[in-house]
Amino acid sequence: MATGRAVSSGRLLRVPAEALGTMAQSWFPFGVHLIKGLVQTVRNIESTARQREALVALGTLAAGLAHEINNPASASTRAVDALQGTADALLSSLRRLAEAGISPQTYVELDALRQSLEPAPLTESPLARADREDELSDWLSDHDVAEDWLVAPALAAGGADPAWCERVADAVGPAALDAALHWISSSLSAAALLGEIRESTQRVSNLVSAVRSYSQLDRASVQRTDVTEGLRSTLTVLAHKLSGITVVRELDDVPSIEAIPGELNQVWTNLIDNAIDAMDGAGTLRISTAATDHEVVVVIADSGPGVPDDVLPHVFEPFFTTKDVGRGTGLGLDISRRIIVDRHGGDISVTRSGDETVFRVSLPLPRTA
Repeated sequence: MATGRAVSSGRLLRVPAEALGTMAQSWFPFGVHLIKGLVQTVRNIESTARQREALVALGTLAAGLAHEINNPASASTRAVDALQGTADALLSSLRRLAEAGISPQTYVELDALRQSLEPAPLTESPLARADREDELSDWLSDHDVAEDWLVAPALAAGGADPAWCERVADAVGPAALDAALHWISSSLSAAALLGEIRESTQRVSNLVSAVRSYSQLDRASVQRTDVTEGLRSTLTVLAHKLSGITVVRELDDVPSIEAIPGELNQVWTNLIDNAIDAMDGAGTLRISTAATDHEVVVVIADSGPGVPDDVLPHVFEPFFTTKDVGRGTGLGLDISRRIIVDRHGGDISVTRSGDETVFRVSLPLPRTA
Protein backbone atom coordinates (compact mmCIF):
# COMPACT_ATOMS: atom_id res chain seq x y z
CA MET A 1 0.00 0.00 0.00
CA ALA A 2 2.93 2.35 0.56
CA THR A 3 6.69 2.70 0.11
CA GLY A 4 9.37 4.65 1.95
CA ARG A 5 12.74 6.06 0.91
CA ALA A 6 15.64 7.09 3.16
CA VAL A 7 17.00 10.58 2.54
CA SER A 8 20.10 10.20 4.70
CA SER A 9 22.26 7.51 6.27
CA GLY A 10 20.75 5.67 9.22
CA ARG A 11 20.11 2.35 10.92
CA LEU A 12 17.23 0.09 10.02
CA LEU A 13 15.53 -2.29 12.44
CA ARG A 14 14.10 -5.26 10.56
CA VAL A 15 11.29 -7.15 12.30
CA PRO A 16 9.44 -10.18 10.85
CA ALA A 17 5.94 -9.20 9.79
CA GLU A 18 4.24 -11.85 11.94
CA ALA A 19 6.20 -10.81 15.04
CA LEU A 20 5.42 -7.14 14.42
CA GLY A 21 1.74 -7.96 14.11
CA THR A 22 1.76 -9.94 17.34
CA MET A 23 3.57 -7.18 19.24
CA ALA A 24 1.31 -4.47 17.86
CA GLN A 25 -1.80 -6.45 18.72
CA SER A 26 -0.66 -6.95 22.29
CA TRP A 27 0.77 -3.44 22.81
CA PHE A 28 -1.81 -1.32 21.02
CA PRO A 29 -4.86 -3.28 19.83
CA PHE A 30 -6.90 -0.14 19.17
CA GLY A 31 -4.16 1.18 16.87
CA VAL A 32 -4.20 -2.07 14.87
CA HIS A 33 -7.96 -1.84 14.56
CA LEU A 34 -7.65 1.78 13.45
CA ILE A 35 -5.03 0.95 10.81
CA LYS A 36 -7.11 -1.95 9.45
CA GLY A 37 -10.13 0.31 9.17
CA LEU A 38 -8.08 3.02 7.45
CA VAL A 39 -6.59 0.56 4.95
CA GLN A 40 -10.02 -0.87 4.15
CA THR A 41 -11.47 2.62 3.74
CA VAL A 42 -8.69 3.60 1.35
CA ARG A 43 -9.25 0.44 -0.65
CA ASN A 44 -12.99 1.10 -0.84
CA ILE A 45 -12.43 4.69 -1.95
CA GLU A 46 -9.95 3.59 -4.62
CA SER A 47 -12.30 0.85 -5.84
CA THR A 48 -15.20 3.31 -6.09
CA ALA A 49 -13.04 5.86 -7.90
CA ARG A 50 -11.86 3.23 -10.37
CA GLN A 51 -15.43 2.18 -11.07
CA ARG A 52 -16.34 5.82 -11.63
CA GLU A 53 -13.39 6.22 -14.01
CA ALA A 54 -14.57 3.18 -15.97
CA LEU A 55 -18.13 4.52 -16.12
CA VAL A 56 -16.88 7.94 -17.29
CA ALA A 57 -14.84 6.26 -20.03
CA LEU A 58 -17.86 4.16 -21.04
CA GLY A 59 -20.04 7.26 -21.13
CA THR A 60 -17.50 9.08 -23.29
CA LEU A 61 -17.37 6.12 -25.67
CA ALA A 62 -21.16 5.84 -25.86
CA ALA A 63 -21.64 9.58 -26.40
CA GLY A 64 -18.97 9.67 -29.08
CA LEU A 65 -20.39 6.66 -30.88
CA ALA A 66 -23.93 8.08 -30.76
CA HIS A 67 -22.67 11.41 -32.11
CA GLU A 68 -20.66 9.81 -34.91
CA ILE A 69 -23.45 7.43 -35.97
CA ASN A 70 -26.14 10.11 -35.82
CA ASN A 71 -24.71 12.12 -38.72
CA PRO A 72 -24.59 9.35 -41.37
CA ALA A 73 -27.85 7.87 -40.06
CA SER A 74 -29.60 11.23 -40.43
CA ALA A 75 -28.11 11.67 -43.91
CA SER A 76 -29.40 8.24 -44.92
CA THR A 77 -32.88 9.08 -43.61
CA ARG A 78 -32.99 12.35 -45.52
CA ALA A 79 -31.76 10.65 -48.70
CA VAL A 80 -34.38 7.90 -48.44
CA ASP A 81 -37.15 10.46 -47.95
CA ALA A 82 -35.93 12.42 -50.99
CA LEU A 83 -35.55 9.23 -53.01
CA GLN A 84 -39.28 8.51 -52.73
CA GLY A 85 -40.16 11.80 -54.41
CA THR A 86 -37.42 11.35 -57.00
CA ALA A 87 -38.69 7.86 -57.89
CA ASP A 88 -42.22 9.23 -58.34
CA ALA A 89 -40.91 11.98 -60.63
CA LEU A 90 -38.87 9.43 -62.59
CA LEU A 91 -41.91 7.21 -63.23
CA SER A 92 -44.07 10.19 -64.09
CA SER A 93 -41.57 11.47 -66.67
CA LEU A 94 -41.35 7.98 -68.22
CA ARG A 95 -45.13 7.96 -68.63
CA ARG A 96 -45.00 11.39 -70.25
CA LEU A 97 -42.29 10.21 -72.63
CA ALA A 98 -44.52 7.33 -73.66
CA GLU A 99 -47.46 9.70 -74.15
CA ALA A 100 -45.26 11.91 -76.36
CA GLY A 101 -44.88 8.90 -78.66
CA ILE A 102 -41.08 8.77 -78.94
CA SER A 103 -39.75 5.78 -80.84
CA PRO A 104 -37.59 3.07 -79.29
CA GLN A 105 -34.62 4.37 -81.29
CA THR A 106 -35.15 7.89 -79.90
CA TYR A 107 -35.29 6.52 -76.37
CA VAL A 108 -32.02 4.63 -76.93
CA GLU A 109 -30.41 7.82 -78.23
CA LEU A 110 -31.73 9.77 -75.24
CA ASP A 111 -30.34 7.18 -72.82
CA ALA A 112 -26.98 7.34 -74.59
CA LEU A 113 -26.94 11.11 -74.07
CA ARG A 114 -27.68 10.55 -70.38
CA GLN A 115 -24.83 8.07 -70.04
CA SER A 116 -22.44 10.44 -71.84
CA LEU A 117 -22.63 12.91 -68.97
CA GLU A 118 -19.66 13.04 -66.60
CA PRO A 119 -20.36 14.34 -63.08
CA ALA A 120 -18.89 17.72 -62.24
CA PRO A 121 -15.51 17.41 -60.51
CA LEU A 122 -15.45 17.71 -56.73
CA THR A 123 -12.86 20.47 -57.07
CA GLU A 124 -15.30 22.73 -58.92
CA SER A 125 -15.90 25.91 -56.96
CA PRO A 126 -19.42 26.66 -55.67
CA LEU A 127 -19.38 29.89 -57.68
CA ALA A 128 -18.63 28.06 -60.93
CA ARG A 129 -21.37 25.52 -60.16
CA ALA A 130 -23.86 28.32 -59.49
CA ASP A 131 -22.97 30.03 -62.78
CA ARG A 132 -23.61 26.79 -64.72
CA GLU A 133 -26.93 26.31 -62.92
CA ASP A 134 -27.98 29.83 -63.92
CA GLU A 135 -27.04 29.19 -67.57
CA LEU A 136 -28.99 25.92 -67.58
CA SER A 137 -31.98 27.52 -65.85
CA ASP A 138 -32.10 30.30 -68.49
CA TRP A 139 -31.89 27.74 -71.31
CA LEU A 140 -34.64 25.59 -69.78
CA SER A 141 -36.87 28.60 -69.25
CA ASP A 142 -36.36 29.74 -72.87
CA HIS A 143 -37.41 26.25 -74.07
CA ASP A 144 -40.53 26.07 -71.86
CA VAL A 145 -39.22 23.35 -69.55
CA ALA A 146 -41.29 23.36 -66.37
CA GLU A 147 -39.72 23.71 -62.92
CA ASP A 148 -36.37 24.79 -64.33
CA TRP A 149 -35.22 25.72 -60.79
CA LEU A 150 -35.45 22.03 -59.83
CA VAL A 151 -34.10 20.51 -63.05
CA ALA A 152 -31.09 22.82 -63.47
CA PRO A 153 -29.21 21.88 -60.23
CA ALA A 154 -29.45 18.14 -60.97
CA LEU A 155 -28.27 18.63 -64.55
CA ALA A 156 -25.41 20.91 -63.42
CA ALA A 157 -24.26 18.33 -60.83
CA GLY A 158 -24.40 15.66 -63.53
CA GLY A 159 -22.10 17.68 -65.81
CA ALA A 160 -24.65 19.00 -68.32
CA ASP A 161 -24.40 22.36 -70.12
CA PRO A 162 -26.61 24.25 -72.62
CA ALA A 163 -24.81 22.65 -75.59
CA TRP A 164 -25.68 19.18 -74.26
CA CYS A 165 -29.29 20.27 -73.77
CA GLU A 166 -29.38 21.33 -77.44
CA ARG A 167 -28.37 17.78 -78.42
CA VAL A 168 -31.25 16.42 -76.33
CA ALA A 169 -33.68 18.84 -78.00
CA ASP A 170 -32.47 17.75 -81.45
CA ALA A 171 -32.88 14.08 -80.50
CA VAL A 172 -36.41 14.11 -79.03
CA GLY A 173 -38.02 17.21 -80.51
CA PRO A 174 -39.97 20.02 -78.77
CA ALA A 175 -42.98 17.87 -77.81
CA ALA A 176 -40.96 15.45 -75.65
CA LEU A 177 -38.22 17.84 -74.49
CA ASP A 178 -39.81 18.67 -71.12
CA ALA A 179 -40.42 15.00 -70.24
CA ALA A 180 -36.96 13.96 -71.48
CA LEU A 181 -35.08 16.50 -69.37
CA HIS A 182 -37.21 15.72 -66.31
CA TRP A 183 -36.49 12.01 -66.80
CA ILE A 184 -32.73 12.61 -67.06
CA SER A 185 -32.80 15.03 -64.10
CA SER A 186 -34.67 12.48 -61.95
CA SER A 187 -32.25 9.72 -62.99
CA LEU A 188 -29.25 11.84 -61.98
CA SER A 189 -30.89 12.79 -58.67
CA ALA A 190 -31.70 9.14 -57.89
CA ALA A 191 -28.11 8.09 -58.61
CA ALA A 192 -26.78 10.89 -56.38
CA LEU A 193 -29.13 9.95 -53.53
CA LEU A 194 -28.20 6.28 -53.79
CA GLY A 195 -24.54 7.28 -53.65
CA GLU A 196 -25.23 9.33 -50.52
CA ILE A 197 -27.02 6.39 -48.89
CA ARG A 198 -24.17 4.05 -49.81
CA GLU A 199 -21.59 6.44 -48.37
CA SER A 200 -23.62 6.97 -45.18
CA THR A 201 -24.22 3.29 -44.53
CA GLN A 202 -20.56 2.54 -45.23
CA ARG A 203 -19.65 5.19 -42.67
CA VAL A 204 -21.87 3.48 -40.09
CA SER A 205 -20.31 0.12 -40.94
CA ASN A 206 -16.81 1.58 -40.54
CA LEU A 207 -17.74 3.03 -37.16
CA VAL A 208 -19.07 -0.31 -35.95
CA SER A 209 -15.89 -2.01 -37.14
CA ALA A 210 -13.77 0.61 -35.37
CA VAL A 211 -15.66 0.18 -32.10
CA ARG A 212 -15.43 -3.59 -32.42
CA SER A 213 -11.68 -3.28 -32.89
CA TYR A 214 -11.50 -0.78 -30.03
CA SER A 215 -13.41 -2.92 -27.54
CA GLN A 216 -11.84 -6.23 -28.63
CA LEU A 217 -15.01 -7.99 -27.47
CA ASP A 218 -14.59 -10.98 -29.77
CA ARG A 219 -10.88 -11.62 -29.21
CA ALA A 220 -8.70 -13.41 -26.73
CA SER A 221 -7.08 -11.45 -23.89
CA VAL A 222 -3.35 -11.76 -24.67
CA GLN A 223 -2.67 -11.96 -28.37
CA ARG A 224 -0.63 -10.62 -31.24
CA THR A 225 -1.63 -6.97 -31.35
CA ASP A 226 -1.26 -4.31 -34.03
CA VAL A 227 -0.57 -1.11 -32.10
CA THR A 228 -1.25 1.09 -35.13
CA GLU A 229 -4.72 -0.43 -35.61
CA GLY A 230 -5.57 0.32 -31.99
CA LEU A 231 -4.49 3.95 -32.34
CA ARG A 232 -6.57 4.39 -35.51
CA SER A 233 -9.70 2.88 -33.95
CA THR A 234 -9.25 5.07 -30.86
CA LEU A 235 -9.03 8.19 -33.02
CA THR A 236 -12.21 7.09 -34.81
CA VAL A 237 -14.05 6.63 -31.50
CA LEU A 238 -12.89 10.06 -30.28
CA ALA A 239 -13.42 11.84 -33.62
CA HIS A 240 -16.34 13.87 -32.23
CA LYS A 241 -13.94 15.60 -29.80
CA LEU A 242 -11.32 16.49 -32.44
CA SER A 243 -13.21 19.37 -34.04
CA GLY A 244 -10.84 22.33 -34.38
CA ILE A 245 -7.78 20.19 -33.59
CA THR A 246 -5.18 19.31 -36.23
CA VAL A 247 -4.22 15.65 -36.03
CA VAL A 248 -0.78 14.74 -37.35
CA ARG A 249 -0.48 10.98 -37.87
CA GLU A 250 3.02 9.56 -38.22
CA LEU A 251 1.98 5.93 -37.98
CA ASP A 252 4.74 3.72 -39.35
CA ASP A 253 4.29 0.00 -39.86
CA VAL A 254 5.61 -1.57 -36.68
CA PRO A 255 5.86 -5.23 -35.64
CA SER A 256 2.99 -6.81 -33.73
CA ILE A 257 3.47 -7.28 -30.00
CA GLU A 258 2.08 -9.69 -27.41
CA ALA A 259 -0.46 -7.61 -25.50
CA ILE A 260 -4.02 -7.21 -24.26
CA PRO A 261 -5.41 -4.91 -26.98
CA GLY A 262 -8.45 -3.78 -25.01
CA GLU A 263 -6.21 -2.50 -22.20
CA LEU A 264 -3.85 -0.76 -24.62
CA ASN A 265 -6.82 0.98 -26.22
CA GLN A 266 -7.78 2.21 -22.76
CA VAL A 267 -4.30 3.73 -22.46
CA TRP A 268 -4.55 5.42 -25.88
CA THR A 269 -7.99 6.76 -24.92
CA ASN A 270 -6.71 8.22 -21.64
CA LEU A 271 -3.68 9.88 -23.25
CA ILE A 272 -5.51 11.26 -26.29
CA ASP A 273 -8.48 12.43 -24.23
CA ASN A 274 -6.15 14.24 -21.82
CA ALA A 275 -4.36 15.89 -24.75
CA ILE A 276 -7.69 17.05 -26.22
CA ASP A 277 -8.74 18.52 -22.87
CA ALA A 278 -5.38 20.28 -22.50
CA MET A 279 -5.73 21.99 -25.90
CA ASP A 280 -9.28 23.18 -25.15
CA GLY A 281 -10.54 22.80 -28.72
CA ALA A 282 -7.60 24.27 -30.66
CA GLY A 283 -4.09 22.99 -31.30
CA THR A 284 -2.12 20.13 -32.81
CA LEU A 285 -2.25 16.51 -31.72
CA ARG A 286 0.71 14.46 -32.94
CA ILE A 287 0.68 10.67 -32.80
CA SER A 288 3.62 8.63 -34.03
CA THR A 289 4.84 5.05 -33.89
CA ALA A 290 8.32 3.64 -34.36
CA ALA A 291 10.18 0.42 -33.63
CA THR A 292 13.64 -0.49 -32.40
CA ASP A 293 15.24 -3.90 -32.13
CA HIS A 294 13.58 -4.54 -28.78
CA GLU A 295 10.46 -2.39 -28.50
CA VAL A 296 7.64 -0.49 -30.15
CA VAL A 297 7.45 3.19 -29.23
CA VAL A 298 4.26 5.28 -29.33
CA VAL A 299 4.46 9.06 -28.92
CA ILE A 300 1.38 11.16 -28.19
CA ALA A 301 2.12 14.89 -28.08
CA ASP A 302 -0.07 17.97 -27.85
CA SER A 303 0.50 21.68 -28.24
CA GLY A 304 -1.48 22.63 -25.15
CA PRO A 305 -0.18 24.95 -22.42
CA GLY A 306 1.77 22.05 -20.95
CA VAL A 307 2.28 20.53 -17.54
CA PRO A 308 4.31 22.70 -15.11
CA ASP A 309 7.76 21.34 -14.28
CA ASP A 310 6.90 20.90 -10.62
CA VAL A 311 3.85 18.83 -11.57
CA LEU A 312 5.52 16.48 -14.07
CA PRO A 313 6.93 14.10 -11.43
CA HIS A 314 3.45 13.57 -9.97
CA VAL A 315 1.26 13.00 -13.04
CA PHE A 316 1.29 9.21 -12.71
CA GLU A 317 0.43 9.24 -9.00
CA PRO A 318 -3.03 7.91 -8.12
CA PHE A 319 -5.70 10.56 -7.47
CA PHE A 320 -3.41 13.36 -8.66
CA THR A 321 -5.13 15.59 -11.21
CA THR A 322 -4.76 19.11 -12.59
CA LYS A 323 -8.37 19.21 -13.83
CA ASP A 324 -11.13 21.13 -12.13
CA VAL A 325 -13.18 19.47 -9.41
CA GLY A 326 -15.65 17.03 -10.92
CA ARG A 327 -13.82 16.69 -14.25
CA GLY A 328 -11.13 14.18 -13.33
CA THR A 329 -10.51 11.45 -10.78
CA GLY A 330 -6.73 11.43 -11.05
CA LEU A 331 -6.73 7.75 -12.00
CA GLY A 332 -6.47 7.87 -15.81
CA LEU A 333 -2.68 8.15 -15.94
CA ASP A 334 -2.19 5.87 -12.93
CA ILE A 335 -4.26 3.17 -14.68
CA SER A 336 -2.29 3.75 -17.87
CA ARG A 337 1.01 3.35 -16.00
CA ARG A 338 -0.16 0.11 -14.39
CA ILE A 339 -1.31 -1.29 -17.73
CA ILE A 340 1.93 -0.42 -19.52
CA VAL A 341 4.45 -1.13 -16.75
CA ASP A 342 2.87 -3.84 -14.60
CA ARG A 343 0.77 -5.70 -17.16
CA HIS A 344 2.95 -5.40 -20.28
CA GLY A 345 6.47 -4.86 -18.94
CA GLY A 346 6.88 -1.60 -20.80
CA ASP A 347 7.53 2.00 -19.82
CA ILE A 348 5.62 5.29 -19.95
CA SER A 349 6.99 8.77 -19.40
CA VAL A 350 6.09 12.42 -19.94
CA THR A 351 8.36 15.31 -20.88
CA ARG A 352 8.06 18.86 -22.10
CA SER A 353 9.77 19.30 -25.48
CA GLY A 354 9.60 22.73 -27.09
CA ASP A 355 5.93 23.66 -27.39
CA GLU A 356 4.70 20.10 -26.87
CA THR A 357 3.80 17.92 -23.92
CA VAL A 358 5.06 14.50 -24.99
CA PHE A 359 3.93 11.15 -23.61
CA ARG A 360 6.20 8.30 -24.66
CA VAL A 361 5.06 4.68 -24.34
CA SER A 362 7.41 1.80 -25.06
CA LEU A 363 6.25 -1.81 -25.30
CA PRO A 364 8.61 -4.79 -25.56
CA LEU A 365 8.68 -6.92 -28.71
CA PRO A 366 8.23 -10.70 -28.31
CA ARG A 367 11.45 -12.55 -27.65
CA THR A 368 12.72 -14.63 -30.53
CA ALA A 369 14.02 -18.15 -29.93
